[in-house]
Amino acid sequence: MSDTGTGLDRVHSVGGCLMRVAYGGFAALYLLAGLIAVHHELPQVWLIGFAAAANAAALAPARWQLRAAVAAGTLSLLGTAYVSAAVELHQSNPGVFAEIGGLLIVIARTVWKAPRDRLVPLAVLLGAAVLAVPLRWSPVAALVFTAPLGITVAVALGVGLYLRAVDARRARSLAAARRDERLELARDLHDFVAHHVTGIVVQAQAARFAAQSGAVQSPGQLDTMFAGIEKAGTEALTSMRQMVGLLRDAQHTGAADGEAFGAAGEAATRPVGDLTRLRDLVAGFTDPPATLTLAPDLGPLPPEVAASVHRVVQESLTNVRKHAADAASVRVAVERAAGGSVEVSVRDDGQGRGRRLPSSGFGLAGLTERVDALGGRLRAGPRPEGGWEVVAVFDCSALGVRR
Repeated sequence: MSDTGTGLDRVHSVGGCLMRVAYGGFAALYLLAGLIAVHHELPQVWLIGFAAAANAAALAPARWQLRAAVAAGTLSLLGTAYVSAAVELHQSNPGVFAEIGGLLIVIARTVWKAPRDRLVPLAVLLGAAVLAVPLRWSPVAALVFTAPLGITVAVALGVGLYLRAVDARRARSLAAARRDERLELARDLHDFVAHHVTGIVVQAQAARFAAQSGAVQSPGQLDTMFAGIEKAGTEALTSMRQMVGLLRDAQHTGAADGEAFGAAGEAATRPVGDLTRLRDLVAGFTDPPATLTLAPDLGPLPPEVAASVHRVVQESLTNVRKHAADAASVRVAVERAAGGSVEVSVRDDGQGRGRRLPSSGFGLAGLTERVDALGGRLRAGPRPEGGWEVVAVFDCSALGVRR
């Protein structure tokens, strides 16, 4: 799995915690000041308690969010019903503003993250809790303040729905990127299967021709011929199993935006099962200049690994051009790693300054899917000495291929 996504998630998590701490500290100080101001009246103290509950729900962790929302909305409604029926309030309470603000945050968070089947009931509960707050003083106050409060509730609902739509769109885009990468790899594997099956047919035809011509075949010649057929058949079966698995996974990515269609001419640009086009790809990358190093002990690679190596280098060089315009050089290396694995790395010395071209942000997600599908792992991130690196390791033994 890519380390980039994990690092960004960690940053977002830390940022969310800091925001919660800052908001919680401000709310606590505000409610404490309000409590000091109204501590001599018990009903007013209750209102401070309702506000504290609403703000606690606003700060609740994600796993407790729905229960906290239900508790805050229910407590606010019950408190309004009791205060309006049994208590007569003669002055305003500073905690009301904190309570309404906390409930609005809860509305936005709930609409953003709640499951679809619970969304409407929770939104109605929380919206009613906000709109009913003025009833604690009088019906006249409710008539005066219901319209402004209704606007604030609508704004909170809109914010939650917008964030929900952004998440849904990103999830669909991410699923589509993963599906497209899997389908592209499946098409490559289809080409490799066709190549292996063609080899089987040709060798079988040669054996039949030799038998029909009456030529005498030695045991060694027959063994070599049948060994070639066996090897080609084994490789074809391995590639076929991987292709079927990829196509099955691609059907269940959860994307709702239809079929994935490649760009025109895409088939002509897909790499063959060797590293020939990799040399041409790196040689054609001149801004900044790129160098390619192939380990002497690399040897022949499985076709699907060679195609994926090409894809990793291609996407990495594209990212260099988009995001590292100040880089002076790029180094591409393909070499053997421990246990016979194949490691491909793309490293630049850029600092991320200069132009930054638009990017969908899903290229690395697609690469991660491709590498994971072949039993490998992908790492992308900054280098300690500066610059950026993308490193993919393919375990050839997991593909049933021997060196």
